[in-house]
Amino acid sequence: MAASVSAVRFAVCGVGHIGRRHAALIARHAGARLVALIDTRPELREELALEFPAVPFFSSLENYFAAGLGADVLTIATPNDQHAPQAIAGLRRGLHVVVEKPLALRTQDAEAILTTATQASRLVFGVMQNRYSPPAAWLKQVVAEGRLGDIYLVQINCFWNRDERYYRPGGWRGTLTQDGGTLFTQFSHFIDLLYWVFGDVTNLTARFRDFAHQHLTEFEDSGLVTFDLVRGGSGTLQYSTAVWDQNLESSLTVVAEHGSLRLGGQYMDKVDYCHLRGYELPPLPPTNPANQYGPYQGSAANHVQVIDHVIETLRQGGTATNVEEGVKVVEIIERMYKLR
Repeated sequence: MAASVSAVRFAVCGVGHIGRRHAALIARHAGARLVALIDTRPELREELALEFPAVPFFSSLENYFAAGLGADVLTIATPNDQHAPQAIAGLRRGLHVVVEKPLALRTQDAEAILTTATQASRLVFGVMQNRYSPPAAWLKQVVAEGRLGDIYLVQINCFWNRDERYYRPGGWRGTLTQDGGTLFTQFSHFIDLLYWVFGDVTNLTARFRDFAHQHLTEFEDSGLVTFDLVRGGSGTLQYSTAVWDQNLESSLTVVAEHGSLRLGGQYMDKVDYCHLRGYELPPLPPTNPANQYGPYQGSAANHVQVIDHVIETLRQGGTATNVEEGVKVVEIIERMYKLR
């Protein structure tokens, strides 16, 4: 399934903050070529023509397909509810797809993407950007090597600011149908990190509250979720987007048989604490800065590694970022939200 050594051709569907970031990184990448931009907002055409000269703009995915432009990869960065149908449409047209998180809003839709990819002999790449963060990769390694022994407790805290600067009237964010909820749009990559490192969860309990966003969103702005790890140990996920003015932190703390550790910072971008038996924390590469969205910020900007992974996989063969794990993340969030 390896592609030729020529540039991998990308079409980007959805050119908001994240989609534009994908487009800019693709345009600058020596191994990639940006061949189309797709967005339902025609008013973006002139602005995008200045930023990406000679890259054609289409007002719908259907119009792009009808134009018959050759591409290898369709990158999807549209509202959450569009991820699954657009991914399936791209796969059926013979394109590999890159899907921004979340993969879908329902497990059955995520599984349909997987089935279609198999039938079409195409690859699906989920954007699981936290996996490329040096502290996260280090955590995965020390757990896989058994340096912590038995896991006792895992605590994840995600305390961010998302206010009226983010949830704009008339937009898709904050709607139950298109957005799906805080865990899907804001924190699914932290649930991915939990699953990637520690495995599946069970015995879920949850409390959800809407403290500050009653006039902004159709769902909770805060939640307290407890669970047991299938492999042993227990955990909590505490999250909120009701933090005033700016993000507070994203952190992950582990208490285990052979020691304790904590990833911290606004975006889980550093190792705050590491005290493990017979182990000294090695120097880690620097974490990329946070994504900047004007008045608010997102998690670490690791999209260039995602694009590197897509190009390397298509050129050399191999497996995509494990999309089965992306399906599992959707399933875990769905199980949590069934307790709403």
